[in-house]
Amino acid sequence: MRTDIESCATVVAEPSRRAGSTATDTSPVTHRITQLVAQLGDVIVGKEETIRLAVVCLLARGHLLIEDVPGVGKTTLSQALARSLGLPFKRIQFTSDLLPADIIGNSIYDREHNRFVFHPGPIFAPVVLIDEVNRATPKTQSALLEAMEEYQVSTDGVTRALPQPFFVIATQNPRQQIGVFPLPESQLDRFLMRLELGFPNRESEREMLTGQSRRDLLAILPEVLSGEELKEIQEQVQGIHASPAVLDYLQDLLEASRRQHATGLSPRAGLSLLHAAQASALMQGRAMVLPEDIQAVAVPVMAHRLEAGTIPGQPGGRDLAHHLLDTVPVG
Repeated sequence: MRTDIESCATVVAEPSRRAGSTATDTSPVTHRITQLVAQLGDVIVGKEETIRLAVVCLLARGHLLIEDVPGVGKTTLSQALARSLGLPFKRIQFTSDLLPADIIGNSIYDREHNRFVFHPGPIFAPVVLIDEVNRATPKTQSALLEAMEEYQVSTDGVTRALPQPFFVIATQNPRQQIGVFPLPESQLDRFLMRLELGFPNRESEREMLTGQSRRDLLAILPEVLSGEELKEIQEQVQGIHASPAVLDYLQDLLEASRRQHATGLSPRAGLSLLHAAQASALMQGRAMVLPEDIQAVAVPVMAHRLEAGTIPGQPGGRDLAHHLLDTVPVG
């Protein structure tokens, strides 16, 4: 399959040169992003690819779900990312007794002014870290749906806009652990990517054991990108050119998923895949998307969406995503 990429890349390159106005000078941006990835790598050692994908998700204006066993650094990565952006962030610990109002906020009667006053919840922050999202009930999880999709929340008949940029990072425990509730398919589809950290290799773990405490490192992390700079880069991502040949390949993946699986990829998944590929291209210093950009982000974008409807003991979402990449030709 990889052998087809070069021929398709030739088709991609020519339209991007003709596009003119869509071309983007990515070199200064690429340097800043490289700084961000390097700083995160100082905190989470030995996980360069996972860090790169997390930054791709951020630049694509998506939300990130990190699933793994406790203690491998899910929360640490989330905090490092938030601190490196220099943005205010809130951490919400999801528990079984958490209520939607604990996330969104509620109105409290003000006797002095004889009226109800809305007190915003922790969702009103540019970066929101949701720890153990599947520890809360589906009712509470549903409080995130409007916020993650429409960047607003509605309560007491009033719709309130959330700050921009707005980025949700959620950590999730494996489904087989005690006291967890499965995320509804509609909730999973709001996350652009699902990533796993996994255990570190021996060398990386030794560096953690002998090096500075991760908590101390987090406390001194400098700001790498400001909120305004992040918004500018996110706008540049939207301008990365995707040729008709690349869009054909992307649509072939979507159509194959719908033919081969009971729960195929939605149009939202297609947009997520495109935006992630555009961000990946920008990080590589290119102003055009190549098929390899789609392949680089396809599994973390598609796997959790294909997970729905799978039978225990049968291939899971990651296997299904890899199967699509192996069977759908490029060009």
